Amino acid sequence: MSRPKKILIIEDEKDISRILADYLIKNNYEAAVAGNGQDGLTILDMLEPDYIILDIMLPDMDGVDLCRKIREKNNVPIMILSARGSDTDKVLGFGFGADDYMTKPFSITELLARINAYFRRYESVSTVHQDPDILRFGHLEINKKAYIAAVNGAEVSLSAKEFELLYHLASHKNQVFSKSQLLDAVWGYDNYGDENTVTVYIRRLREKLEADPSNPVYLKTVWGVGYKFSAD
Repeated sequence: MSRPKKILIIEDEKDISRILADYLIKNNYEAAVAGNGQDGLTILDMLEPDYIILDIMLPDMDGVDLCRKIREKNNVPIMILSARGSDTDKVLGFGFGADDYMTKPFSITELLARINAYFRRYESVSTVHQDPDILRFGHLEINKKAYIAAVNGAEVSLSAKEFELLYHLASHKNQVFSKSQLLDAVWGYDNYGDENTVTVYIRRLREKLEADPSNPVYLKTVWGVGYKFSAD
């Protein structure tokens, strides 16, 4: 039997963190709480969580800055919570490596559904084959077992969601997907998701993987339809 997944909640509003922790524990997760960014970094090193829920408004540091600090040393998936609903916050959060985003007030059942969906997809990708499965396209190499992408032999730092989107497209090379199809396949919540999320992630992947992001070789836009991974 596999161990319960560990989730770190970095949230200074005690009522919210307590409700989240209790709900996650009732649904077979382990939960730890940090009330500020510095405590969050300390617990991160001690706990080695499988998932982080991160409030963007913290008393000692901005949540986006904390997200960047975490991403510098760890690829653990991060969901940002924010009382600010602007698209700017969303883009900033994804730009520094967040994997998901919810605006307060939020549905705790939806939050749990997104976390459950992430772990289902992660486990299915990780256990399809016993041996590493590596996709190679020119200078790009994608290793789904290790959750690693490399360009010209140099590993590229990708968040979990960035990798999953890349792998989904690359493993269906030359197939065109709409934004809603990609939301459903990679995020698993097509009824809740914002299609702009896909646009942000495609842009981030192009910046990290393409020699010329404005003229991509791999991640192509099919105007009026969606995106495809070109293997020509």
